[in-house]
Amino acid sequence: MRYLSTRGQAPGQQFCDILLGGLAPDGGLYLPESYPQVSAADLAAWRRLSYADLAFEILSRFIDDIPADDLRALCRKTYTAEVYGNTRAGSDATAITPVTWLEAGEGPDHKGGLALLELSNGPTLAFKDMAMQLLGNLFEYVLEQRGEQTNILGATSGDTGSAAEYAMRGKHNVRVFMLSPHGRMSAFQRAQMYSLQDDNIFNIAVKGMFDDAQDIVKAVSNDHAFKAKYKIGAVNSINWGRVAAQIVYYFAGYFGATTRDDQQVDMAVPSGNFGNICAGHIARMMGLPIRRLICATNENDVLDEFFRTGVYRPRSSAETHVTSSPSMDISKASNFERFVFDLVGRDADVVRGLWQQLETTGSFDLNQTPYRDRLPAFGFVSGSSSHADRLDTIRATKAAYGVVVDTHTADGLKVAAGCRDADVPVLVLETAQAVKFEETIREALGEEPPRPDGFAHLEGLPQRCEVMAVDVAAVKDFIRAHVDH
Repeated sequence: MRYLSTRGQAPGQQFCDILLGGLAPDGGLYLPESYPQVSAADLAAWRRLSYADLAFEILSRFIDDIPADDLRALCRKTYTAEVYGNTRAGSDATAITPVTWLEAGEGPDHKGGLALLELSNGPTLAFKDMAMQLLGNLFEYVLEQRGEQTNILGATSGDTGSAAEYAMRGKHNVRVFMLSPHGRMSAFQRAQMYSLQDDNIFNIAVKGMFDDAQDIVKAVSNDHAFKAKYKIGAVNSINWGRVAAQIVYYFAGYFGATTRDDQQVDMAVPSGNFGNICAGHIARMMGLPIRRLICATNENDVLDEFFRTGVYRPRSSAETHVTSSPSMDISKASNFERFVFDLVGRDADVVRGLWQQLETTGSFDLNQTPYRDRLPAFGFVSGSSSHADRLDTIRATKAAYGVVVDTHTADGLKVAAGCRDADVPVLVLETAQAVKFEETIREALGEEPPRPDGFAHLEGLPQRCEVMAVDVAAVKDFIRAHVDH
């Protein structure tokens, strides 16, 4: 399997060659040269598998430069009930991603039903653990095989950072430099990251928004000499390994919500950087019977605006809202380029032109192009949510089903409610546990959210973090100082 850049001006690579990196040298994002197709026989066989073995079957379609036995062992090492044991009461940890029915719907096909796909049972209580734990094991394996080291540089709006740090802490040959927006995350999120004392973990809080942090990561990655000298790797959602690992839980969720391999489902996905829902798009392109992908945004509704109007118009940092679902406080959806590459028929010249237009004018409009007419075929619908919607949804979900959801999942439930169909079930991807956003849960319910064992005194632990201005040079100097010492 070869991987190509969405901008068409980088040589093809194999999986292990792109695993440790982020952007392609031409500024594009890597995608497989074609999507492997899944047959009815595949679906029937895969339905019976454990999550770890399902992960192997899917990932082996994308990874052919790691021996099959080694890849299978890495999947089985990653996806265990012990690692993903922070389940909701009554859920089965061995399923790794249990399905919780809020409304069972009609008959064995759950027509019109509503369910949550539990993706936040890992060590940092967020869906990012689903891919990041595998990435940590893959990184360690590939670096050991090659006798190399890497310095991961990432940006987080809340959950990616802690998931990456917990996946990479103590790993051989890996350092992590994680940027986050100073004062913009929840107290729980900050504590998860800043309380880690591992020698290979470094936190940098930049005085700006997530997009400022993300722009610094891109700027450093585009300095090819610095990137090569300091072996800069990436774990943000632009990393293809993360997207590939996320494809797995769309299949697992489908099997958990259906009984037949010809049933269709809708899946609602809270989305900021378009990485999570991009994996759903690829699963659908592979042949998984997803009827619609429901893209749910918060007040930062750049993606919702695109799917409604055909105009992609990222906002400036000053225009980006600080919300109570902070992991989606993003106005430049980095993975969106992967979807646009497919939308325009994988024409890299068109993608380059659109992103040049974006750089020049701040937006692009597909309405006067043939690509706007193709859009419905990809199955996307969308909607947005507000703080008031979030509070109402959290209250209504607790009152109706006795389930407490986090703010991002509440956005997914709110948007899904406007898209439900009596003919198919809708599966809302639960992106985090409610305790990560304790302040808003307290505002909504007047009570503390459930807190899994082991997290009782997290916010009281000593924290360490370097606070910096939005300054690419300062971040480079920090990396030099901690790599060259």
